[in-house]
Amino acid sequence: MIARVAAVQSLEPVENPPDVEELKQSFRGQIVCPDDDDYEEARKVWNASIDRRPSIIARCSGTADVMSAVKFAGRNEMLVAVRGGAHNVAGNAVCDGGIVIDLSRLKGIWVDPAARTARVQPGVTWGELDRETQAFGLATPGGLVSTTGIAGFTLGGGIGWLSRKFGTASDNLLSVDLVTAAGDHLRASATENPELFWGVRGGGGNFGVVTSFELRLHPVGPTVLGGLMFYSADRAPQVLRLVRDFLLAPDELFSVAVLRLAPPAPFLPAGVHGTSVIVLALCWAGPIEEGREILRPLRDLGEPLADQVTPRPYTQLQSMIDAGGSAGFHNYWKAQYLRDLPENAIDTIISSAATITSPISDLKVFPMGGAVARASEEDSAFGHRSAPFVININSRWDMSAESDRHIQWTREFWSAVQPFSTGGVYVNFLGDEGQDRVRAAYGEAKYNRLVALKNKYDPANLFQLNQNIKPTVGRV
Repeated sequence: MIARVAAVQSLEPVENPPDVEELKQSFRGQIVCPDDDDYEEARKVWNASIDRRPSIIARCSGTADVMSAVKFAGRNEMLVAVRGGAHNVAGNAVCDGGIVIDLSRLKGIWVDPAARTARVQPGVTWGELDRETQAFGLATPGGLVSTTGIAGFTLGGGIGWLSRKFGTASDNLLSVDLVTAAGDHLRASATENPELFWGVRGGGGNFGVVTSFELRLHPVGPTVLGGLMFYSADRAPQVLRLVRDFLLAPDELFSVAVLRLAPPAPFLPAGVHGTSVIVLALCWAGPIEEGREILRPLRDLGEPLADQVTPRPYTQLQSMIDAGGSAGFHNYWKAQYLRDLPENAIDTIISSAATITSPISDLKVFPMGGAVARASEEDSAFGHRSAPFVININSRWDMSAESDRHIQWTREFWSAVQPFSTGGVYVNFLGDEGQDRVRAAYGEAKYNRLVALKNKYDPANLFQLNQNIKPTVGRV
C-alpha cells in the first residue's frame, strides 16, 4: 500500500500503488521493495522506536537518481522520506507506505586544503568527513558523535565541539546543490538564490533534497585537549556551576555536563557502577598548555572518579561519546533552551536526574555563547542564538515494553525545567512534538519567512517528513 499526499499536509494510504518499474527505467541505483531480501535492513533507522514500512526505498547513486525519485513521487502523490545519516530521533528518514529517497550511499568528499573548503555528499557522517579534513589539519563544526550524518545536522543548524569557536555547522555552509519538489536542480549560496540559502541554514529539509554541501574549514588540531571526567552525584552542584562559569571561558572551550548512571566501564571503580554520576565532556581547541590552565578549576572539585582529559587527536575526541549515541535502542527526547542556570534550576536538574529510569538514559547541559551568539540573528534561519544554555533529556532503553515509564520520566523532567526555559528549542533535538514546537524553534518572524519559502519551493508539502514548515498555498 502506498501513502500519498492527497492534499497539503494530509497523509492517506491508498490502493493501486504506482508501478515501480516506471522508476527503475530512469534510476541507476538500487530499488528495494518489501519482497526484497535486504528490505528489513534497509528500512531500519537509528531510533528503534521507529518501525515503519515504506513501499519503495530508492538508494540513489547520484543527483540524477534523486531527481528521478522526486519526480516519480510527485507524479504519484507519494509520501516522501529523505534519508541521510538516519540519526534523527523523530525517525523522519523512513515512512509507512511511501518512498524513501535514500542518500546514504552518496559518500563523496572533496577537500580543497588551499581554499579551506570541502564539498561533501549527503550520505557522509561526521567521522568520515573529519578523517578526510584532518589529513590537512582542518575541520568544521560537526556533531557530538561521529556517527551523525552531516546532512540533517547541518540543515538544522548544527551545534558541536567546535561551535563556540567557529559557529554552527550552518554558519560554515557556503553553498548547497538542491533538488526541489518539482525535480529541478539549483544551487543556493550568498549570491545565488540567497533567500533559499538563508532558509536551508536552519530550516531543515523543507525546501528540497540537498545533494551536496560546500563547507568552510578551519585549522584544528590535529591534537586537542579533551576527554571525560567522572564525578559522583554529590559533586553535581559544583560541576554544574562550573559549566555555568564556562560560558565566560574562551571560545576554544566547549563543555557538556552529562547526568546519568555510571556505566560498567573498567576505568570506573566497580562500587560506583550503576550509581548516579555527573560527567564533564570537554574539548579545548587551542594551545594545549593554555587549555590546561583554563581547566585548572576542575582540580578544585577534588579527585574525580575518572579523569580522561588528555591531549588526543581531534578525530578521537569527536568519537569519544559515540557509545551513548549508538543505533538500535529506543529513544525519546525532549529539549529546550535555558535562559540561565540559577541555583534553583541546578537543584531541579539534579533532583529530576536522580529519578532516571534507564541505565543508558542521560541528560545533557551545555553552554552556547561564543561564535554562535556573536553571529547575527538575521543571517540564517537558525534561531535563539542568544540563549546561553541547551538542555537535552535523552531517554534510551532496549525493551519496548518499558517505553511508557521512560517517556513519562522524560516528560516530567522537561516540565520541571520549564520555568527556566526561553520558550525556544533547538530544531535538531525535536521529536514529533507538533506545530507549536516547530514554531518555537524559529520564532514567529523567522517561521513566517520560512513559510514564504515553502510556498515558493514546495507548495504541495511534498517534503513534510521533517520539522515541517507548512505551506499556506497549494492543493487544499
